[in-house]
Amino acid sequence: MLDPVEVKIIELAKSLSDYVVSLRRDIHMYPELRFEEFRTSEIIMRELTSVGIEYVRAAETGVVGFVRGGGDYVVALRADMDALPIQEENDVPYKSRVEGKMHACGHDAHVAMLLGAARVLSSIKEYLGGSVKLIFQPAEEGGAGAKKIMEEGHLKDVSAIFGIHVWSDLPAGTVATRRGPMCASADSFVIRIKGMGGHAAHPELTKDPTAPAADIYNALQKIVTRNVGALTPVVITTPKFEGSKASNVIPDEVRITGTLRTFDLNVREKVLARIETVVKHYSLAWECEGILELSEVSYPPVINTPELADFVLEVASKITNTSEALMTMGAEDFSYYLQEVPGAFISLGVKNKDKGIIYPHHHPKFNVDEDVLWLGTALHALLAYNYFKRTKHL
Repeated sequence: MLDPVEVKIIELAKSLSDYVVSLRRDIHMYPELRFEEFRTSEIIMRELTSVGIEYVRAAETGVVGFVRGGGDYVVALRADMDALPIQEENDVPYKSRVEGKMHACGHDAHVAMLLGAARVLSSIKEYLGGSVKLIFQPAEEGGAGAKKIMEEGHLKDVSAIFGIHVWSDLPAGTVATRRGPMCASADSFVIRIKGMGGHAAHPELTKDPTAPAADIYNALQKIVTRNVGALTPVVITTPKFEGSKASNVIPDEVRITGTLRTFDLNVREKVLARIETVVKHYSLAWECEGILELSEVSYPPVINTPELADFVLEVASKITNTSEALMTMGAEDFSYYLQEVPGAFISLGVKNKDKGIIYPHHHPKFNVDEDVLWLGTALHALLAYNYFKRTKHL
């Protein structure tokens, strides 16, 4: 049973559908990579100003808005902003106009939905039992923008945080989340095997790093099957292998680049230690030096607060179909927020076979069913409104 404020939120969200779609298309046409979201942040500040919402700049190119209601609680709603270095292949009027850049993960939709929610929340702020922070976060795609938001202290007064991500595997309009682990951790690494190169016709005169590199490449998968329990999800993928640039030249160095994904930080540490051991000793066996280098950016797993995941599904069921989200080995820097603040990461389905919207995230033909974006706007506002009602009765 909906109360009058919930009815108003839903009606406002529906009435803003064209506004949200228009914003999404504008942002989509001019995608910006991590920490380059200058135009996008200008749009955000313009739209917040138009409805009298205060804001501050954050994390270089991000924006944090404030909808001030009554009460001491603060809830945060997050939208990421950045695009990807992908050439778009969709044939649509709002196709990317920037060569080699595309919103292939839906962050354009996230910004638009949260700007829609800003208008809704501004219209009902007298009914809010607390204040809402609208976090427009840069650099989710490998830049750990969420970590910068945290380090700048923007969540110090926040009681709970929610983030919605459009999801290509879910039917359009379905909302999904889950208790506990939802997205995996992510570590990028480079394995460097240093030897001594020379002529390929005389490998005996070299210390050929390609020999241990091939063994290391295969041995990494034995870590998964022999050092980790069969029921523990772990993925080691090494898709990039760099060595010689000629068939008759043995290189001085071979580089293997890869990623490690898991849901358990203790397992992560164990696997990284095993990778380091494998790299070192396989290399030594062939008189080479093996070094494991980790990227400076490492994403923890997304672990939802169980009771708030339940809360999300309860609220979402008032406006659409819901389901339990599947765990994914994909990573999300929303995880940084959840290490400090209770909250939940949420999927909004945007797949629609009838419209040809079937391609996965990070694909050059990725798209979203824009007819369901109003649901994201409504859900953002409903979560904030109902969270304050919930805390009042705790």
